[in-house]
Amino acid sequence: MIDLPETFTNKMSELLGPNEAHAFFETYNHHRAFGLRTNSLKISSDILTKSTPFLLEQIPFCSNGFYYRESDAPGKHPFHQAGVYYIQEPSAMFVAQTLNPQPGERVLDLCAAPGGKSTQLAGMMNNTGLLISNEPYPKRARILSENIERMGVANSVVTNEMPERLAHYFPGYFDKILVDAPCSGEGMFRKDPEAMQYWSPQHVKDCANLQAQILEQAYVMLRTDGILVYSTCTFSPEEDEQMIDAFLEKHPDLELLPINKTAGVADGRPDWSDTKRSELSRTARLWPHKLRGEGHFAAKLCKHGDASTCKQSTASSVKENLLKDYRVFENSTLTKKLTGLFHFIGNQLFLLPDGCPNIDKLKIVRAGLHLGEQKKNRFEPNHALALALSVESFNNQMPLTYSGKEWDQYLRGETLPLNDSRKGWTVVTIDGFPLGWGKAAAGTLKNFYPKGLRRRGLK
Repeated sequence: MIDLPETFTNKMSELLGPNEAHAFFETYNHHRAFGLRTNSLKISSDILTKSTPFLLEQIPFCSNGFYYRESDAPGKHPFHQAGVYYIQEPSAMFVAQTLNPQPGERVLDLCAAPGGKSTQLAGMMNNTGLLISNEPYPKRARILSENIERMGVANSVVTNEMPERLAHYFPGYFDKILVDAPCSGEGMFRKDPEAMQYWSPQHVKDCANLQAQILEQAYVMLRTDGILVYSTCTFSPEEDEQMIDAFLEKHPDLELLPINKTAGVADGRPDWSDTKRSELSRTARLWPHKLRGEGHFAAKLCKHGDASTCKQSTASSVKENLLKDYRVFENSTLTKKLTGLFHFIGNQLFLLPDGCPNIDKLKIVRAGLHLGEQKKNRFEPNHALALALSVESFNNQMPLTYSGKEWDQYLRGETLPLNDSRKGWTVVTIDGFPLGWGKAAAGTLKNFYPKGLRRRGLK
């Protein structure tokens, strides 16, 4: 058993009572569950289960989530690099489903790194509408951006801002907001034992103070009748029921909505709050002794009061004459013409999400779909473009199969031989899913797989 902090065990024993506390602590003697989630932008769950060598078992509280055996090591399969699935802790998959964004909506993921929930939201939105995926810490924002890219997400603007600055920019703007708040991480102890080193009663209080501030900024950005989902991966009532209780006290126009609970997902605990209000049972708790997952808390709220707004101007597309070199590339490489809001950041060309507001004053890490770089009299495509389009979108393809060895050579950055005389940009695929770019010339394919992503020593 993991050597849990004594203060934590005493606290949980008092909260749960002897019988349930025993079942809860017993989970620390067991191996944790491993999960992956189908990327619905690229594949259906039915096809995924038939296309991989993994032994997959449906996660009952997530429609496109699966348990896998640790020995399957899906992170080493090329489908992972192709963004066919996302490796994610099982109980974390419950949260985005609770928000349930629809295609075409304006959605904010306020604390989005590393990107599991944002990529799930984008899939539910079918890559339409606007998804602002924000992360205040620059290093984590870059990781978020890389995962957005790998999963082929095109409707997300990745920002690196503090919540209060976004609130100043987007009052009353969003249809739906997810606040997966930074927390004391009690649900991470089994997955990441280092989390125990940071845990203390004071850390719980500090997290609760930060969460309250973040929720206030989220409230400002939510439109009238908009939906907010708050979640944590902690068991602490101070960060869960008590946080929502205080939020409702401060904003009487908020309604706590019921959450659909199945397969061991439990009600929240009103008796752990200050007011004991009965509707707190509408919140959801995912306990490791009641389902296969590390643990999560979720609350779903609707804002009925008036929301102050300021008019947002829509971003304008660059003039078509500035896209001359891109169009030359597009005509020779792609089977379809891309349309929408084209946007340059320096020499980098992006295709913004539909209806995207003017984002010039924000710290942008990724502005929608990164198409590539304008160089002198030529256009060079970005890795993101290969991953965001279906295989039918490319004129030149180099199809590889998992049963062969060339995919591993490609992911290591090696030049590949060609058996024809083709020239120009070519998409490399693995069993029908784009992996990245190569450039054909003189019977070889020069490798353009990003150097920072190349495999080193993986078998």
